[in-house]
Amino acid sequence: MERHGDVIKVRPEKLEEYKRLHAAAWPEVLKMIYECNIRNYSIYYRDGYLYSYFEYIGNDYKADMDKMAADPKTQEWWAVCKPCQQPVDSVSADEWWAPMEEVFHCD
Repeated sequence: MERHGDVIKVRPEKLEEYKRLHAAAWPEVLKMIYECNIRNYSIYYRDGYLYSYFEYIGNDYKADMDKMAADPKTQEWWAVCKPCQQPVDSVSADEWWAPMEEVFHCD
């Protein structure tokens, strides 16, 4: 199992919309997350930033993320969520959410 933490900014005027969307996340999107071996997925908010945490239990992260990205319903979901978000300054050209370095973990 791999732990993943990512960060992105949320546009202040879109925060309530983002919360509303996620309070009623689409079942097809949740199913795809599960099919792509993601578990224990959470998103937190603080001071204009969204922080996501999830656990990946699969064997080929890239293949699973490619599968998710190719899913039409997930693409539709991302299209409604993306206007609420703003990448942090340090993302690379192929990133949207910025991966974070784990500096501490305790079971």
